[in-house]
Amino acid sequence: MKYMGVNEIREKFLSFFESKGCLRLGSFSLVPKNDASLLLINSGMAPMKKWFTGAEIPPRHRVTTCQKCIRTGDIENVGHTARHGTFFEMLGNFSFGDYFKREATAWAWEFFTKVMEIPEEKLWVSIYQDDNEARDIWVNEVGVDASRIVKLGKEDNFWEHGTGPCGPCSEIYFDRGEKYGCGSPDCGVGCDCDRFMEVWNLVFTQFDKDEEGNYNPLEKPNIDTGMGLERLAVVMQGVDNLFEVDTVQDVMKHISRIAGVEYKKVDEKTDVSLRVITDHIRSTVMMVSDGVIPSNEGRGYVLRRLLRRAARHGKLLNIDREFLYEVAGTVIDTSKSAYPELEEKRDYITKIIKKEEERFDATIDNGLVVLNKYIEDAKAAGRTELTGEEAFKLHDTYGFPLDLTIEMAQENGLDVNVDGFNAAMTEQKEVARSSRKDGSSWEDDTEFDFSAIRATQFTGYDTLEAEAEILAIAVPGAGIVPEVLDAEKAFVVVDKTPFYAEMGGQTGDIGTISQNGEAVGRVINTTKTGGGVYVHEVELVNGALKSGKAVMTVDRTNRMAVSRNHSATHLLHRALKDILGTHVAQAGSLVDKDHLRFDFSHFEAMTKEQLLDAEARVNNAILECMPITVRELPIEEAKQLGAEAQFGEKYGDVVRVVSMGDYSIEFCGGTHLTNTAQCGLFKIISEGGVAAGVRRIEAVTGQGVLNLISDYEGVLARTGAAMKSNRLMELDRKAAAVMAENKALEKKIDELNGKIAAEQSKSMLAGAKAVGAVNVLTVRVDGMSVPDMKTLGDNAKNDLENGVVVLGAETDGKVTLIAMASKEAVKSGVHCGNIIKNITEIAGGRGGGKPDMAQGGGKDAAKIDEALAAVEAIVSEQVG
Repeated sequence: MKYMGVNEIREKFLSFFESKGCLRLGSFSLVPKNDASLLLINSGMAPMKKWFTGAEIPPRHRVTTCQKCIRTGDIENVGHTARHGTFFEMLGNFSFGDYFKREATAWAWEFFTKVMEIPEEKLWVSIYQDDNEARDIWVNEVGVDASRIVKLGKEDNFWEHGTGPCGPCSEIYFDRGEKYGCGSPDCGVGCDCDRFMEVWNLVFTQFDKDEEGNYNPLEKPNIDTGMGLERLAVVMQGVDNLFEVDTVQDVMKHISRIAGVEYKKVDEKTDVSLRVITDHIRSTVMMVSDGVIPSNEGRGYVLRRLLRRAARHGKLLNIDREFLYEVAGTVIDTSKSAYPELEEKRDYITKIIKKEEERFDATIDNGLVVLNKYIEDAKAAGRTELTGEEAFKLHDTYGFPLDLTIEMAQENGLDVNVDGFNAAMTEQKEVARSSRKDGSSWEDDTEFDFSAIRATQFTGYDTLEAEAEILAIAVPGAGIVPEVLDAEKAFVVVDKTPFYAEMGGQTGDIGTISQNGEAVGRVINTTKTGGGVYVHEVELVNGALKSGKAVMTVDRTNRMAVSRNHSATHLLHRALKDILGTHVAQAGSLVDKDHLRFDFSHFEAMTKEQLLDAEARVNNAILECMPITVRELPIEEAKQLGAEAQFGEKYGDVVRVVSMGDYSIEFCGGTHLTNTAQCGLFKIISEGGVAAGVRRIEAVTGQGVLNLISDYEGVLARTGAAMKSNRLMELDRKAAAVMAENKALEKKIDELNGKIAAEQSKSMLAGAKAVGAVNVLTVRVDGMSVPDMKTLGDNAKNDLENGVVVLGAETDGKVTLIAMASKEAVKSGVHCGNIIKNITEIAGGRGGGKPDMAQGGGKDAAKIDEALAAVEAIVSEQVG
């Protein structure tokens, strides 16, 4: 048995199963596609559920993968033990109704003993206690010594999850030797100690469990195997745990260099922090690569938790700067041979991580001060936990994920009221939910079930009209009906349609549906079910709609307008990559007949110059009249041509590729023009942020640009009329002249107001009263603005020897109170802040400030005189 690195092991496994007729697939994205049951992919088979259930046909019935996986269920244990990690790679070989137990067991043994050259005497096999077939195959066909076969119960060796496909499993263990054992004479396979390490699990999915608990044999059983790549590396490298295998150590050593420490050379706390950071940065890099962005919800929150927990452990290692983005480079270097997208997105990954580090760094110190105070207060009060409200404030205000607060509280011997935290979180979500209006689709609020209908044939790439057979008509409240006479709305399913269904950010086609030569319905939207059935939302306009023959006609004008905007998004995507960098990737889009919306990954607002450049590049591509071609190509050939794929999308063996001259080439299933010139013109309307690291551009094309120009001309004409100028091309100079004139007039007004205020202050001085050694002046000045009140108060204060000036006013329905004091008055004990605090309470308001100047407001204008009258007594008390 010789030493092998992680990358060599991965390649050995995949190549071996390719030699057995398996199709090698790249890792699926960590973001599940069309699977609401998972937040992140957590096993090798998870992305292939539909192939196992038969809902979709796999590209081949034999498949092998190395799947990126994330599990965060025991995140609090990561670092504190060397067993736990959030990121791992799962090696697997799968059969969808093809090979079964004989092949799966024989190949597993061959791979271990012949390819990896693991000694047979180091291997043990467990089987389900009632699976005698598996035992016979292992012993009589594979040739494993019967004494090395261990029978275990259902809890250990039978895979099932509720009802549905399930079956026994067989696991292969590696004996690491007595030094890893517990010393018990009963130590063996199944013991909780570290001696016998489970390395490979072979699941024989041969039953279908029904609601009554019966296990019915599947007509075509499946094979699902899973083996942790890092676990096998532990075996092949003879190290203690996953943190000591080669690629993981490369990452940890980078962290150690930054922190100036060595693993297992300082203390256990240091080792815990090194393990936490090492694991979490590996997960982080993989998640960002697959399009996850830090946020406060869903998988974005998982990413934020991992990043911020790692950042906090960096501080425990006395790393006082952002550093995770640097370590991300080592993760990329160690894994890019298996996942080339890491190198392609290197800049994007490091920038996303650095931005999140900066955000957390800006709040963590203040948050730690608050948390430490909470901990001190809890201990002083004899409490054993932090309240849910305290934990929620740390989360909401300072960005502390709950598990980070829990971890830090536990370090201080305290728990956290998680139920209270959840209640506060729920309350916040309810408030947010009630403040927005939720939309719904036909699938959300109807009882229609079209699952029994075969997938619709789409003909709309080549034609805008088709003869079809109506397969189903559904009416809200009535369900599936043979015909509809007077309903306002119906949902129609046909065998084939030219109507493009809403998907991929493109809105559904509209048009008409005709029978017997007459248009009987107006199609106002087209959607598609998960089973590929196109559903046409129809408003009846003439006569009855019946099952049978029909002519489906797409509105050409609408289709062309939508296609203009869709094709323009491809041109814009290319322009943004050229201007901003290769990290730019589409993060979402919406194209309809009126405009386009394009979301893309970037970290800061685009400058005016960059926006003008992007607009110019798109218009140049339009004016160059580039042909738009659509081809269906094998995916590898498409990638070699440089076709852009989208984050989170998984493609089949054959993909649809849209090319626009030599300028743009992307995978795309939407409808497009035939030449870029058909876009007409392109104009950006706005650019802004929609989420951390995501920007949005909204723009128009074709008729939309003409409409925009018409709107602009209208605004200019109305502005010219208001400024009494009919020369629109000189309107900017006219506006500049008017603004200059206004500025000059405002200056004169300010000068006059200053003079008036100076005169007013002189006339007011006669009303000053001596309070001890201080002169007090109170004046009511209704209708005066706050700036003018301050000017008046300043003048009066300067003219009043050792004086205090307090002004009150009701202006535009608002009550304002201002106090000012000279330096001499402050030395005598006057404090304007306390004066205002007291008199604003009289007027039903509040305020405060510094000793020499303060301001506040009130709600009751009738109390202004009373408030001013109280000033003398307050000052008298202050100066003693």
